[in-house]
Amino acid sequence: MRNLKKYHGIIPALYACYDENGEVSRKGVRSLTDYFIQKGVQGLYVNGSSGECIYQSVADRKIVLEEVMAVAKGKLTIIAHVACNNTRDSIELARHAESLGVDAIAAIPPIYFRLPEYAVAQYWNDMSAAAPHTDFVIYNIPQLAGVALTPSLYMEMLKNERVIGVKNSSTPVQDIQIFASLGGDDHVVFNGPDEQFLAGRLMGAVGGIGGTYGAMPELFLRLNQLIEDKDLTTAKELQFAINEIIQHLTAARANMYAVIKEVLRLNEGLDLGGVRSPLTPVSEEDREIVEAAARLIRETKARFLGAS
Repeated sequence: MRNLKKYHGIIPALYACYDENGEVSRKGVRSLTDYFIQKGVQGLYVNGSSGECIYQSVADRKIVLEEVMAVAKGKLTIIAHVACNNTRDSIELARHAESLGVDAIAAIPPIYFRLPEYAVAQYWNDMSAAAPHTDFVIYNIPQLAGVALTPSLYMEMLKNERVIGVKNSSTPVQDIQIFASLGGDDHVVFNGPDEQFLAGRLMGAVGGIGGTYGAMPELFLRLNQLIEDKDLTTAKELQFAINEIIQHLTAARANMYAVIKEVLRLNEGLDLGGVRSPLTPVSEEDREIVEAAARLIRETKARFLGAS
């Protein structure tokens, strides 16, 4: 049986970092990676939704991963999302990720065209074959990809010995139970929806990969520890408090990731730039919401961690 403990715990999704010209900021990526190391998270999920991957080129995504690995190799578990909307580019990114020594690669299904399950499986297996010494994680996010991971498709993918599990971002928490049951003890399921982290862990997720973790990693680390300690009463209180923060992060006219980056600037002094068009940036009318979100994070840390 494989030792999959390195995938347990809190794995934030890395945010895209841009300079003043809107290009990938190497400095920003390194600073953000170091920030996560200092916070004590288990690993990072690189070039996924939070990394604005669908708005970046293959070259952009290579730069991001190279800078992450320059800082994090040996210090964090690194899962690199390599899916593009064609197999050729996905294979190129898979080979590149393996050459850098990542722990795992991950992929959503192809989007736009509704492909049959055998074609989706071939797409995933082709990129996995391009990284034959690297674990493979299926990313299930049907509400955005338009394609759902079904039990039958997962059973087909489990024939690939490099497949170690699923990052499950579908909203029915029962899906975590289903995939955990199908995969058994030799595979893992990551909770995706941050608002249901507690429920996902109780249904069989070994940890989580999340887009809001980066704005408040200490809170998710504490929530995970409360679950480990079986203090579910406090865990529920903290999950509800986190959900209130997420409501603030998603209440602006701006895209959530633009809001989070501004919150990180206010609370942590990190300058990660804006978001890439067509995502909407923070405007002056969003200022009150951004400041309220930043303040609520500080207050929630004080409440649950004794932090100021």
